[in-house]
Amino acid sequence: MNNLPGTANGLAWTELGGRLLTVEAALMPGTGKLILTGNLGEVMKESARISLSYLQANSKALKIPEGILTKNDIHVHIPQGAIPKDGPSAGITLTHAILSALLNKPILENTSMTGEITLTGRILAIGGIKEKVLASYRNGIKTILLPADNRKDADEDIPKEVLEKITLHYVHDILEALAITMPLSIAETTDSENKESAV
Repeated sequence: MNNLPGTANGLAWTELGGRLLTVEAALMPGTGKLILTGNLGEVMKESARISLSYLQANSKALKIPEGILTKNDIHVHIPQGAIPKDGPSAGITLTHAILSALLNKPILENTSMTGEITLTGRILAIGGIKEKVLASYRNGIKTILLPADNRKDADEDIPKEVLEKITLHYVHDILEALAITMPLSIAETTDSENKESAV
């Protein structure tokens, strides 16, 4: 599954099991407003606001073009709007989708992710790991980012035959995640910081 700029594959838990949850983000001329659609609950709306605040606070380090956050509105949409969606675990996915749109660069293809994000970029543990990983696997996406604190859950709950066929990356914060999903952007940022510190 190839990702376009502004898209990221999240994972959700439902009473019927896990499911893939694609997040889309798009820019349009505006004043910096965040537009959210897709029948989102309050907790997920808060996650989107936290994601945007993190990106605003770290825009220089992430090489977000100057002025783009104030001269554009950001529309975030999660398809299948008839289905209610809520919970904090889409934070990492929302952050990826928005940043991908801001940089106009796709994230690593055939990748899915789940995890709550904080204002400082930490990725926190979430529930439903087994169901979410199996949903990704069923959809043919075998590179999966999980919170580092969920490693034990994955080791204990996911069938061994599935673990042998997927790649799990355990991340502590969003920068660790971006080093995997958008490595060129992270490398550019690191190189630039090294040059500045050497002057």
